[in-house]
Amino acid sequence: MNKEFEDYLLVRVQENDDSRTKDAMAYSLMNGGKRVRPMLLFSVLEGYGMDAHVGYPCACAIEMIHTYSLVHDDLPAMDNDDLRRGKPSCHKAYDEATAILAGDGLLTKAFEVVLDSECSAKQKVALVKALSWYAGIDGMIYGQTLDLQAENDTNPTFALLQEIDHYKTSKLLTLPLVCGCILANKFDDIDHFRKIGLVLGLEFQMQDDILDVVGSEEVVGKSLSDEDNHKVTAVSLLGLEGAKDMVKSYDETIRKSLDKVSCDVTSLTKVLDTLLKRTY
Repeated sequence: MNKEFEDYLLVRVQENDDSRTKDAMAYSLMNGGKRVRPMLLFSVLEGYGMDAHVGYPCACAIEMIHTYSLVHDDLPAMDNDDLRRGKPSCHKAYDEATAILAGDGLLTKAFEVVLDSECSAKQKVALVKALSWYAGIDGMIYGQTLDLQAENDTNPTFALLQEIDHYKTSKLLTLPLVCGCILANKFDDIDHFRKIGLVLGLEFQMQDDILDVVGSEEVVGKSLSDEDNHKVTAVSLLGLEGAKDMVKSYDETIRKSLDKVSCDVTSLTKVLDTLLKRTY
């Protein structure tokens, strides 16, 4: 991700009154990360012939929401992970209470930041609604709920896994695609990008499951705790080779779906290529 956007993230997360919570927010937001969601948003805007700077507030907001979800995911009551992005998790670097507040702060700050987007009032309302819906109780949070419930499932199925990944991962990968359409005022393309985002999330999470088996904590940058936490994963259900074959199938579906959107997908395709070949 370009330095200019990283600088923008840092300014937005540090612009409030000094506090331990603000420090923890900045620690988590600026602690590396692939910035996948901003890249997706910027590539959609580029496809519509727009400057990436238009998407900075929205991309920042999405990244804040994503980071909050990771901070809370790592808590002892959730996945109890001590490592995130190659460094101590927020609750290990600070403390559990501060990590909870840091997650809360990032989530609420996101809605302030997205309203700084340079677009019409109608578009701003659509952006706020999209952030709320895709990250909320019918979106990512529902996926986290299903994920926790599945830890005690003695007979997990691939259908259950897909439902978890649909909500927990696909929703926040669909969000930047949808927001790109909103910022470009291309609402007719939203349904097409929703379908692409769904499959992209399934592919992305399945790659994570594979990396959890074949990777190392040093390279992947987080605790490889799925097996210890009795998580339902693609590898546990399909086997390693079966999961790899499914990733290829998902990717083919995404590429075919790109033909239906009205923007130039050259930049988006490059991002997808990078995600497909990732090792962390």
